[in-house]
Amino acid sequence: MKILEVNKLYYPHIGGIESLVKQYSEGLSKIAGNDVEVLVCRDGRGKGSVEDIGGVKVTRANSMGTYFSCPLSFDFIRKFRKMSRTADVVEIHTPFPLGDAALLLSGYKGRVVVAWHSDVVKQKKLLFFYKPFMNYLLKRADKIVVATEGHINGSSYLPEYRDKCEVIPYGLNVPEYDNSPKTPILTDMLSGKGSVKVFFSGRLVYYKGVDVLLRAFRNVEGAELFVAGSGDLEEALKSYVSENHMEDKVHFLGFLSDNDLRSAFYDCDIFVLPSVQRSEAFGIVQLEAMVYQKPVINTDLPSGVPFVSLDKVTGLTVKPEDEEALSSAISKLVSDPDLRKTYGENARYRVLNEFNEDDIIVKLNKLLTNK
Repeated sequence: MKILEVNKLYYPHIGGIESLVKQYSEGLSKIAGNDVEVLVCRDGRGKGSVEDIGGVKVTRANSMGTYFSCPLSFDFIRKFRKMSRTADVVEIHTPFPLGDAALLLSGYKGRVVVAWHSDVVKQKKLLFFYKPFMNYLLKRADKIVVATEGHINGSSYLPEYRDKCEVIPYGLNVPEYDNSPKTPILTDMLSGKGSVKVFFSGRLVYYKGVDVLLRAFRNVEGAELFVAGSGDLEEALKSYVSENHMEDKVHFLGFLSDNDLRSAFYDCDIFVLPSVQRSEAFGIVQLEAMVYQKPVINTDLPSGVPFVSLDKVTGLTVKPEDEEALSSAISKLVSDPDLRKTYGENARYRVLNEFNEDDIIVKLNKLLTNK
């Protein structure tokens, strides 16, 4: 089968979907009989390129820059038309308006699979122009892949196409995480050596809810919070910590390398994902904590987030933006090491049985190739 994977960007650009497309492309290419190519835009303005990454041919189209979080590229449309001619199946990762437009203008008649990662939530102006293309894509698609039932139930558009939807969760390469070198990166930074280590990793942007987490953490005793990541709200969050004299219990780590990030997940005692908007559609970081037997505190968003770590099974789930509930949940796990251990063991088991990358790739291959 000739499989064409289509997305905005690709490795080494850092992003959850970009990492996922790389995982899919390399995994699918290892299955006998598959010929996988990737079409994306270059990161930023300039000329494109063609290169081999992990045994997969990656074509980056020229780009005139990014507007409303979407690349602008006429070259992408030309390349899509050319590359799709020989494809048996095209998988388009959405939301990606340029990909939808390229399909519409290409004349491609083959099999189309849409990987629906989330609705467009914040950018209403973009949605006004994008919606006709999106509706075309959903009608045109042979199958729509979602990571959880929550992606369907929480979407403003997918319930109408429920009969086309297939649930294939995101997966984790468990041996890669198990074999990664570990250092006590958080323990070495503790202000109080007996403190329970609470960890957050993600972009410091509005929908991640780190501001709620900081307000909740004011009332948590016996623990210290470690925040990995950067973003628009970084300075405001640091100012809040300073103004509330929390420097001894809140540590900002900035951007971490892959090895340091895995060390942080391994070294923490509790992982918190306090997201407040359904822009957080899944939260792969939950899996990264769960594979190391860490309990997760997440929020009951109308998305896939609470389907990943289950309330009172692998951790605790609270209402979004409820700082009192979040504070209580953190305090409960801080004070109960046995409960942390039970939830952590359940979390590891859930990753191995529901989110193992090898199993996910097999399921995706069957769907793409219609076997």
